[in-house]
Amino acid sequence: MSQVRSVWWATRVPGLKEPFDTAHLRVFYPARHTGSDAERLTGEVPADPSRAPHPVVLLLPGINVGQDAYRWLAIALAEKGLVTVTADLVGELFAGSHGLTPAVDLDAASPAGYGSRPTTPLIGALLTALGELAGRAPLAGLLDLDRVALGGHSAGGTVALQSAGFTPGVRAVFTYGAHTLVASMLGWPPGTVLPVSGTAPVLLLSGETDGVIAASTDRYGGEGASDPVERTFAEALRDADGAHVWARLTGAGHFTPCDPHDPTSARGFLERPGGAQRSARALLARLVTLFCTAHLRGDAAAHGALASLLAPPHPGLALVRRR
Repeated sequence: MSQVRSVWWATRVPGLKEPFDTAHLRVFYPARHTGSDAERLTGEVPADPSRAPHPVVLLLPGINVGQDAYRWLAIALAEKGLVTVTADLVGELFAGSHGLTPAVDLDAASPAGYGSRPTTPLIGALLTALGELAGRAPLAGLLDLDRVALGGHSAGGTVALQSAGFTPGVRAVFTYGAHTLVASMLGWPPGTVLPVSGTAPVLLLSGETDGVIAASTDRYGGEGASDPVERTFAEALRDADGAHVWARLTGAGHFTPCDPHDPTSARGFLERPGGAQRSARALLARLVTLFCTAHLRGDAAAHGALASLLAPPHPGLALVRRR
């Protein structure tokens, strides 16, 4: 039987200044023990070739959220035969502050730059790193970089939505607690919603009790009353015969995808811990793994299971919309 193992790697991120230009990544993959001496002495277990080549999922972090918070989800995806990448990059945030970041390119998100390139150089750097790993043990010859899902939490989800159309091989995009309502300080008119990049199916997930998004609406100008995720679904996506989905998880908060959640960093103090976090997290994993399996592998059973999960009365989901 397969089990999930991981390897560590590092890559330079083009366009960033030293020393804040190196991402440290972890690649989770389905593995199969061989019992070899090399395996015993190094701890390196070969990738399971039975369902290779394996599609790839890039999981982009929220601001000041370490990659270990998403390990549980990366493992769930790798258990389904999807090689999954998480990363830590310390870099400049806003107004000269520094922290963990998905490397938001503010110029690319400006009125002059939007639509000309990805809004983060991190995606390209991670794919370059995977190209290097595709020629090395334990993943040599077993990666399919033509079947890629971009996923992200919070700001990581936003850059995934904005960058998918500039990323080769993207077949699916999923986000949690992310939207494309853009900060007016970048020069956009108040209340502007930027279009999602590309044509891949999108799964927008949000929490019913997201205190971080609620506390951030003054960044975007406008009325400040409407849900930015709802506006993204309604205004930033083109109709796709039901392939695009927005689902709001009952009782979930902004940091539901983070386990463990680190209370010493990020903005978790903006929301109250809810009692539904564990069940919401399990549902989140089910939705994401089915969505990625369906679209990266063309898996009819996964398509059917996802449709059943989203169908009324959809327990655990406060709202489901498709377009």
